Order: sequence, then structure tokens, then C-alpha cells
Amino acid sequence: MKLEELCINSNKTIRDALIKIDNNAHGIVFVVDDYQLLGVISDGDIRRAIISGKSINTEVSDVYNKQCISLTHNASIEEIQSTLSERYKVIPLVDDNKKVVDFASIYRLHQTPVLEPLLGGNELEYVTDCVKTNWISSQGKYVLQFEEEVKKYTDSNYALAVSNGTVALHLALVSLGIGEGDEVIVPDITFGATLNAVILAGAKPVIVDVEKQTWNISTDLINKNITQNTKAIMPVHIYGVPCNMAEIMTIAEHHNLHVIEDCAEALGSSIDGKHVGTFGDIGTFSFFGNKVITCGEGGALIFRDVNAYNKAKILRDHGMTPGKRYWHDVVGFNYRLTNLQAAIGCAQFEQLEQFREKRKQIFSWYDKYLLNSKFFDKQFLSNDYESSYWLYTVLIKDKGLINRDELIVRLSKLGIDSRPIFYPMSQMPAFQECKTDLNGVSEHISASGISLPTSVYLTEDDVCKISNKVINCLGSAEDLKMVVQDG
Repeated sequence: MKLEELCINSNKTIRDALIKIDNNAHGIVFVVDDYQLLGVISDGDIRRAIISGKSINTEVSDVYNKQCISLTHNASIEEIQSTLSERYKVIPLVDDNKKVVDFASIYRLHQTPVLEPLLGGNELEYVTDCVKTNWISSQGKYVLQFEEEVKKYTDSNYALAVSNGTVALHLALVSLGIGEGDEVIVPDITFGATLNAVILAGAKPVIVDVEKQTWNISTDLINKNITQNTKAIMPVHIYGVPCNMAEIMTIAEHHNLHVIEDCAEALGSSIDGKHVGTFGDIGTFSFFGNKVITCGEGGALIFRDVNAYNKAKILRDHGMTPGKRYWHDVVGFNYRLTNLQAAIGCAQFEQLEQFREKRKQIFSWYDKYLLNSKFFDKQFLSNDYESSYWLYTVLIKDKGLINRDELIVRLSKLGIDSRPIFYPMSQMPAFQECKTDLNGVSEHISASGISLPTSVYLTEDDVCKISNKVINCLGSAEDLKMVVQDG
């Protein structure tokens, strides 16, 4: 829905407001003067006004509610979610001058969110089946079906469902015996869960920089940082672009190291038709709400070796011995996925190829409308590699225009949600004691990278408009810079 459909000028009539409310189906409109928020008027407000003697030709300015809830355009997701309710189903988002620039609703947190799940398949049917049959915990047919779907889709030997992607990484490490005193080589550009899992396993992350073109872990720096304490390499297929697994596996085999592939963003990514996660000992996946498919929260591991799989399965289930209920031979964890979550995941798997095709289209539309400008560099994808098309992300070429954070603010004022690239892990206070080998590439990528809306409901027209607004923001900044230089 467009913002205009939720806004009405204060000099319009009650009749005009009724037509807008009927068309937008949200039961409310924001009363504005040149988009300056004055208040709101709901269908209930109109009903009460007519009962009190007002006519449908009465101006909105006579009856609107001046006491209304609004939030700033840069309000956090948590703040928006805590404000939305059955009473406040739609909330205007305003800039510093109280102009309405976006809106949040119980259906969508931004006019154009960066990512959101599409639950348009059998999700409700399968979840209802769980509730009706009382199979809502970690036992049930959907958990087994979900594991089978993961195994089949990735063409892996064994698959195990877990409660989220972070515990998948931790379980992978401990099931391979990696712990106290061991070192695990990780990339500087990743999400914090990668390093958190290593530290929680008792091991030490060694942070190395990434490649300039692919943004993935540098194989040269992996080689340089192998010591007698190195036990594993943890490549992250960042933004769904596969790492150089041929070189990584050669290094690992030469030094007898384990490889755990962090595929949180990479469901559907492959190299020469071989799915990522199947090259190393273990691959891990996330099914959080912003991933290619979702369980709400959820994760999975895939294994080459049956022994690692069997050990992980025991550790996932409290360390209980199979076939001997309530008997614990080892200390384990409760990392199980519920049947409810798995039910959503199974319904999502049914739509996965449809989602992938749409995401591939969205990427091609951005390439068409955005990359024909002079402002951006794109992550390199080799011809024999296939991406998951998770989140369209580019680098701003010229820092002299406006910086990335300023662009995010400007887009927010235009109703477009966007995200920075992950911060380098080497800059995190939590990881200051980790060994590092850096050359500035991660710092550059992080400072100039921006992710744009990639939700599967976007149309080509949506992507075209988003691209034009992005280019206009940078173009106007460039014009201003030239004026200043000329002056």
C-alpha cells in the first residue's frame, strides 16, 4: 500500500475520508497538511460525528482526532512492534519536522521493509494440524519431514533440525570435539553468531580479513594463520555468495583441519551444482524470519559423517542415550526444534523454488536500474557459482558523496527500509581479545555497504522506484558537492 492511500488533507470532507478508508481497508487515515501530521480520523470517529449531527460534507478538520500515536521514521523494530496493537493497528512514522514519511501496521513494519517472510502457503494448515493433534513440542511428524526436506534439498547424507542457526554452529563445533585451547579461523565480515558459537564452545576465534571482490574469507590469510592450535576453519557464505570452497578444502586437508560452513544466508547457494554446506564436515543453516525461508526461529545442520551426526543428535537432546529414556551418558543441550516451527518450515520448503525465482528476478531488476548508475559496486559471483539471492547488497563507490549511514537516513524518510553491511567483528568490544590478521578490506566494505529491500512481494515497478530514489539521493549529494567545489 502506498502512503498516499493513508493520508488525507485536512480541508477534505468526511465523504472523502470514507472513500479513502474504504479503499485502504485499514479503518483509518492520517490527517495532514502538506504531509504535516495533524491527527487521525477513523471510521469510528466518522460514525460518532454523523450521530452528533455532522454531515458527510463536513470538513475533516472539524472532526479529526488530534490525539494520535506516532513514531519517528527511524524507530527501532522493537519499538514499533511494542506500539502496534489491536487498538493501534496502523501508526504514522514521521520525520524531525513531524511530516509523515512512512507508516507501520500490524501487517508490515515499514512501507517498503528490507525483508519480510511470505506466509502464503500451507503454514496455517500445518500449524493448525499440530494444535489439533496436540503435537506442538519437539516430537512430531513435521520435525522429521523438515529434516528430510533439508537433507533432500542440499543432497546431504544426514540432517538435523535445531532451534536456531546459532546453536547449529555451536552444536557443530562440540560434535567435532572442538573446545578449550583450540583455534577456529573465521572471517571479519559476518554476523556475531559465528564468533559467539566459537567462544561458547570454549575455543578461540582467529579473525582474518575478507577478499575485496567476493567479501568472503581470504584463503591467503587462512593459510598465514594456521598454527598448531588451529582445529577448524569456519567460512561464511556471506549474503549467499559461496566461498572458495575448493581452496579452503585443499588447505583443510593439507593441515588436517575440520571445516564448518556457516550457510545461514545461503540456502540455495551452490558451486558447480553442489550445495554449500556439503563441502566441509558440517554445514549449518538459519531459518530466522528474514532468511530465504523461515520457521520463525529455526536452524539445521547437515553432515558428511554418520559419527558426527549421531553425536550431535545425542547432544541436541539433552545428552540422553538413544533407546534409554532419561539416561545421560554425556552433558548435552536442549537445542530441539518444535513441531510447530517445523510445520511452518515444511510449508515454506514447498514454496522455496518460487521464492528463489522471484528473488533472482528482484536482483536482476536492481542490476538493471541501479547498476547502470556510476555509484555502486556489486559483490562478485563466479560464473560456476549460484547465489541464494538473499539480500541485495551493494557498495557506494565514492565516500565523498554522502556516507552510507546518511543514505540510510534519507531513504528512511522516503519510506524505504535499508540496512548497513555487518560491522567487522574485529571492531566489536566483545571480540577485542581475538587474534586478527586484517588489511582494511572488511573496514571498507562495512563502511560503504548497504542492503536494499528484497522481499519477494516486490514488483519491477517497486524496484525501479526504489532504485531511482537511491540514485536521486546520491545524485543530489553529488550536485551539492560540485557546487561547493565550484564555489
